[in-house]
Amino acid sequence: MVARAGIRPGDVVVDLGAGTGGLTAALVAVGATVVAVELHPGRRAALGERFAGAPVRVVAGDVATCPLPRRPFRVVANPPWAVAESVRARLLAAPRLIQADLVLPRWLVRRWAERSPRIAVGTSLRAESFHPPAPTGAAVAVIRRR
Repeated sequence: MVARAGIRPGDVVVDLGAGTGGLTAALVAVGATVVAVELHPGRRAALGERFAGAPVRVVAGDVATCPLPRRPFRVVANPPWAVAESVRARLLAAPRLIQADLVLPRWLVRRWAERSPRIAVGTSLRAESFHPPAPTGAAVAVIRRR
């Protein structure tokens, strides 16, 4: 997902709902500076320990309301699906967003793409790619700058 998103060294990337840091680690590996947003205190503490000394800033917050960078940024994330609509609205309104690649239910990504010229359907992911398996499969919603 990180490779398909075209992340380059030095990119500022927000990982919304960073969880245990799977995407965060992949972003760091390609040289990105990461803002890892996580609401759960235990996962947040684990992220801080795992990425101590790495170019990662762990932020406490809800993915739908957390502060976004003031300079141009990208998003690569698998946010909680329950807040997908508020995340979409927030990113579409973000003036410094370059591009967001979000893993979401396939049906939702298709609906968004039908309704907005700024949203495209990216890579499709099989239900078995998730633990537990995603009931409907998933796809990447690609949200582009205005």
